[in-house]
Amino acid sequence: MKRPGRDEDPDRLYTVTGGRSRSNSDAFDLVTLVVSESQPTPGMQSEHASILRICSSPTAVVEIASDLNLPVSIVRILLGDLHAAGRITARHPRTTATAADRLPDPEILKQVLVGLRNL
Repeated sequence: MKRPGRDEDPDRLYTVTGGRSRSNSDAFDLVTLVVSESQPTPGMQSEHASILRICSSPTAVVEIASDLNLPVSIVRILLGDLHAAGRITARHPRTTATAADRLPDPEILKQVLVGLRNL
């Protein structure tokens, strides 16, 4: 069984990333949602064009890596290129509200307490 990234030709991965082993951006973790802001253009690197097509709707980094059959580290480098060129936007999924976000404003609680005392 072939494992993505592990059994990949190292020369191909080197070529895909232009010899880079790390992304210049920390904007992409596994669950970052990526959306393309433009269409592929003629002459564009095939992996970049594929990413733009895949991300026509919000897609997680890990899904992009799976669709391209590339390691996440390589995909992060490619996403960094596209992000720097303004061809994609990235956003993190919303997290659930913390308890502090759900509590009412303390000032309102004070006013309610004063109102109850006046009854």
